[in-house]
Amino acid sequence: MHTSVQTEVAGEVTGKSTERPAGTDQPPQPPRTNLFEAARDRLRRGDLGSIPVAVGLVLIAVVFSSLSSHFLAPENLTNLALQMAATGTIALGVVLVLLLGEIDLSAGSVSGLCAVVMTLLAVHHGWSPVLAVLGALAAGAAVGLLHGLMRTKLSMPSFVVTLAGLIGWEGLMLFLLGDEGTINLPFDRGIAQLSDTWMPPAVGWLLVVLLAGGHLAATLVTRRLRARAGLSVLGAGWVAVRSGGLVVLLGAAVLVLNSDRGVPLTLVIFGGLVVGLDLVLRRTVVGRRMYAVGGNAEASRRAGINITQVRIMAFMGSSMLAAVGGILAASRLAAVNQSSGGSDILLNAIAAAVIGGTSLFGGRGRTYAALLGILVIQSITNGMLLLNVNSSVRFMVTGAVLAVAVAIDSLARRGAADGVR
Repeated sequence: MHTSVQTEVAGEVTGKSTERPAGTDQPPQPPRTNLFEAARDRLRRGDLGSIPVAVGLVLIAVVFSSLSSHFLAPENLTNLALQMAATGTIALGVVLVLLLGEIDLSAGSVSGLCAVVMTLLAVHHGWSPVLAVLGALAAGAAVGLLHGLMRTKLSMPSFVVTLAGLIGWEGLMLFLLGDEGTINLPFDRGIAQLSDTWMPPAVGWLLVVLLAGGHLAATLVTRRLRARAGLSVLGAGWVAVRSGGLVVLLGAAVLVLNSDRGVPLTLVIFGGLVVGLDLVLRRTVVGRRMYAVGGNAEASRRAGINITQVRIMAFMGSSMLAAVGGILAASRLAAVNQSSGGSDILLNAIAAAVIGGTSLFGGRGRTYAALLGILVIQSITNGMLLLNVNSSVRFMVTGAVLAVAVAIDSLARRGAADGVR
């Protein structure tokens, strides 16, 4: 009786029958699906995923490569990888708060403040680079904790909390810099070497093997678990196609970077954070609770989820990732100054998260949104710099891309809501 109920429920979930044939003891075979069916189902739910971004990246590559032969040159693509690491890491933190339907306007100021804290500890107080970095991360965690407590315990809107943080933390950064205004890091050692370290070719190919193998292993584990539950699974052929496509993309990237200086360490750090945080969000209880709270906070509360704890963790994660982004930016400049964390860093970080596919309404998005979004923004910036286009045009184009991304998200959600009704 119990087994019969399970198979009937599984059949309802997948929309396909999983009942056992009469007179047999064979376990039910999970229904097979393919990538086209999975994509169609996601489109019906209003989840466009990374499709618009992928199309946009192809168009950007075609347009700029036709206008400048240097755009797809290995040296330029290596510079592009260096440029996107710091802001992309800050965008990762923005993704965390956007998943809850919140916002963090202080990410840029926090990145600059933590970079200054790290530099002061290393240069003026003689701390080792590792301890100085840990001190900066601790400062970021403290800032995020304060933001989270103000949002949850005082019921202050996150917009106001982080707007106050944007102003206040920038003021504290300027106070710590003092009359010097600029503090240089040692060029030949320590933190400054992060942005001047390149992986040997063999290590680059090893990363391809590890990433592609890890993706394949995770896919097979998920496939087996879904099959046990009687849910639809991708056919083995489609699994091979997806994994093969990933190998081709990663291999092409490593081949291009190796033809110049190699894979930069900062890109490895950024990529590792993207992959690791994605696993946390999709494979752990804490991550699934973040999606649940972002989708419907009241329903999550009634289900027993501590939404206060989830929100505080999101703000702490955002500030700590902002600290990492500030450290990477300071490493690339080999200094901190009054412009650290300023300019358009915050705007680009938020735009990257949204352009990459993270919903402003909460509950939908992945860490890969930060990677794809910052790749779009930096590609536009890089291409226009190669063409000597005025910065005013670059700002207008980036703003238009952001507006289109939000419009697509809004229309997708409206279509999904109409489908439910």
